[in-house]
Amino acid sequence: MSSIQAKWDTIYSQRDNEPKAALVLQQNSHLLPQQGVALDLACGQGGNALLLAESGLDVLAWDVSPIAIEQLQNTADLKRLNLKAMARDVVKNPPSANSIDVLVVSFFLERLLCPALLAALKSGGLLFYQTYCQQKVSQQGPGNPDYLLADNELLQLFSQMKIRVYREEALLGRHDEGLRNQALLIAEK
Repeated sequence: MSSIQAKWDTIYSQRDNEPKAALVLQQNSHLLPQQGVALDLACGQGGNALLLAESGLDVLAWDVSPIAIEQLQNTADLKRLNLKAMARDVVKNPPSANSIDVLVVSFFLERLLCPALLAALKSGGLLFYQTYCQQKVSQQGPGNPDYLLADNELLQLFSQMKIRVYREEALLGRHDEGLRNQALLIAEK
């Protein structure tokens, strides 16, 4: 067992709340296709995966934590959703090229994986991405800068794609309102 797996197994074994989909997916689910294969990458307890399955997509959900995967699969089975959860190190085993119609990544950042994620999307495929930024108004999210986006970095990482939605408010305006500490992107291949 890797130290990363052990860390996340501990976190997920102590959580008993209902997982929620990321804001990027909640607010933009109307952009989802009516059918296809969706992947919730580094899914945790699978809030995104559940929303995708409830939308009628064939859903794969991958995470390094077998505990999170078991919790998610149990929830999906109870709800009779078309979802296959799998314990998988997504960095070592990214999705195959041209295999995914919808890819959702939330609160996970591995820059070297981005070319493989782009390659995994089929033509016309959608990427929903949301994670933490360096410019934060609070201590929410990781402290390690390796896991924080620079200004407009998501746009740069996926510059080959057609941008459909992008939001990053940084430190502008009133800090007690809006989407703070995070950037979100929806892009089409």
